[in-house]
Order: sequence, then C-alpha cells, then structure tokens
Amino acid sequence: MDVVVIGAGQAGLSAAYHLRRRGFAPVTARPGDLPAGAAPGGGGFVVLDADGAPGGAWAHRSPSLRMATVHGFHDLPDFELPPPDPAAPAREVVPGYFAAYEARHALPVVRPVRVRAVRTLPDSRLLVETDAGRWTARALINATGTWTRPFLPHYPGRFAGRQLHYADYRGPEEFAGRRVLVVGGGASAIQVLSEVAAVAETVWVTRTPPVYRDGPFSPEAGRAAVAMVEERVRQGLPVRSVVSVTGLGPSVAYRRARELGALDRRPMFDRLTRHGVAWGAEELAVDAIVWATGFRPEVGHLAPLGLRGPGGGIRMDGTRAAADPRIHLVGYGPSASTVGANRAGRAAVNGIVRLLGDPARRPAGVPAQRS
Repeated sequence: MDVVVIGAGQAGLSAAYHLRRRGFAPVTARPGDLPAGAAPGGGGFVVLDADGAPGGAWAHRSPSLRMATVHGFHDLPDFELPPPDPAAPAREVVPGYFAAYEARHALPVVRPVRVRAVRTLPDSRLLVETDAGRWTARALINATGTWTRPFLPHYPGRFAGRQLHYADYRGPEEFAGRRVLVVGGGASAIQVLSEVAAVAETVWVTRTPPVYRDGPFSPEAGRAAVAMVEERVRQGLPVRSVVSVTGLGPSVAYRRARELGALDRRPMFDRLTRHGVAWGAEELAVDAIVWATGFRPEVGHLAPLGLRGPGGGIRMDGTRAAADPRIHLVGYGPSASTVGANRAGRAAVNGIVRLLGDPARRPAGVPAQRS
C-alpha cells in the first residue's frame, strides 16, 4: 500500500474520504487473496478495522444513550447525517450512518482485522502485522481512538460491591432502588447521573470542582480549548481530551440531572472500603460504583516505532508524529472530537501527499516514492 489507515471510526473514515478524493486507489484485498507465487502490487490505500461491522466506538455505547443526549456530533465530509429521531439509540443511528458513508464513497474497509504491531522494514517501509496477515505501507494514519482503553484510577482499599467503567455501562435498569456512586466530572458522568438518578439514589464525586458554562460553546472558547490540548501533544506530554477543558454545558443530560437533584458534587474520596468509600473517618456505604473516568489513546501497536518521548506521550506536529513523518495520528489529542476528527483526516492526507507526492500526477501502476 501507499497508505494504511487503522480504524474506521469518524477520524478513519474522514481520512479515507480524503485519500480517495486526492487520488489514492482503494484496495480491499487481504494478503491471503493473492494467488500462490504472485507478487503483491504497490500503491493505493486500505482501511483496517477491528470491529466486525461499521460504527466504531458508537456501536459499543450504552443503549440508553439517545441522539437527543449525544454530546455533540458533526457530519462526515460530503454526506450529512439524515435528521434522526431524538429518541433513537445513538448506537444504532451512528453505525447506520457510517455504513451508508462507507458504501456511498466506496471506501476500502477490511474487517475484522486487529492490528498487533507496526514496525519499520530495512527498506524504510512500514510493516503492519495483524491477525489477518501483513500489509506494508509507505505511510500510516492511526485512527484507533480511545474506547478500547478505559482508564480506571487506582485508590487504596477494596470494594466488594459492583464496579464498572462507563465503557461497560448499559443503562440505569440494573441500579433501580440502589445507592450508586458516580465518579468523574465529564459528559459521561452527567449522562449516567441523568439516567440513574431517576431510579436510584446517586452520589457524585469528582477529583476537582466541575466547571460549568451557562451558554453555548463559542468558537473562540473552542479554539482556546483545542490550543491547550495541542500544546501538550507538541511537548510530548500525556494527552488530555478536548472535553476535559471545555467545561460542562447546558446539555439535555445536564438539565435532566439538575432537575433530578443529582449535581450536588462531593470531593474525591480517600479510599475504597468493603462496603463503599471513605473520606478520613467518614464512610459512605454504596451498592455500586460507576467510574466515568475517561479513556486513554489506543496506540500500543505503535510501540515498536519508538514514538513516545521522555514526557510519556507522542510529540506531535499537527497530525504528524514529530519523530516519524510517515505516521499521522487522527482522533488523538486535539482531534479527539467529531469535528476535530474530520479536520484531522484532511490534514493528515495533505501531509501524506507532501511526503509521497500527488497520486493524481503519478503514472498508472507506479507506487509512490518518499520525497
């Protein structure tokens, strides 16, 4: 391949659209599709997706998340999401939209393919090792997101009751009549509170006081928030999400949680106990803990490339890994939002065209050469 894209969520599909638009040929063949003794071809691009069907992380969201309570969604380039029923589950609407998008633009998504490692070959190509064979590429766009790496902070002690991360939350029904502790200060915690507080007693704890904003999120505020995250990735520091610096806005879920009286926040506890949590000598018994504590980037398969710097993160220059111009990360850091993912997909493809040359000006059958 000229380019391998890993991941077919919002960022990966945006990148694939722009690759095709710039003239890279879509290729859906797997390594095993080649006849015995045949030499593999050069050029083109493929999208490798670990899931068995379209949808990315959206396919794994709670059935209780409705389109009315989705924390923002932006259309993919050149195809608008048809106006959905606000009561429709997001895990059905968005995957359906992604499937239609793949078909509309004839994007070469090969699934299910789980990438195990990406390495550099002696001839400077990239070797993408997967559970379905091996691909080589001259450039790579990583769009693996964060959903597969839920973050659970460590606290002393041991709780004997039910614990789950937001990634495993499937709605409020199992908590009816119980006391539930919700940990986290972001949109995910607000969603859980807005649902569980209708059927159970809730207690909300956050590490720092939540920041509220009364009005719509202005473009200026959005740019400032993205700039904060961009500065961290430029320095090679661990990524913070854009949402973590935007504050909590007047969403449907927020208004519902407020109506239910679920936003009386308490500071973070000191330790877990067998029956709950404790602040010093004060102990609170709870039946369950929902950890809405965010996610970390899924980039372990890139470890053989040695991209991480002394700060613990991957130092970035736009979407490009500063240590390796062949590697672009989209849906990472400042582009970890639906609108950011769209823009990052285009930026990554522009960078790859600068590196490999314009495929529209390349003689037929001639693969790209690194500039």
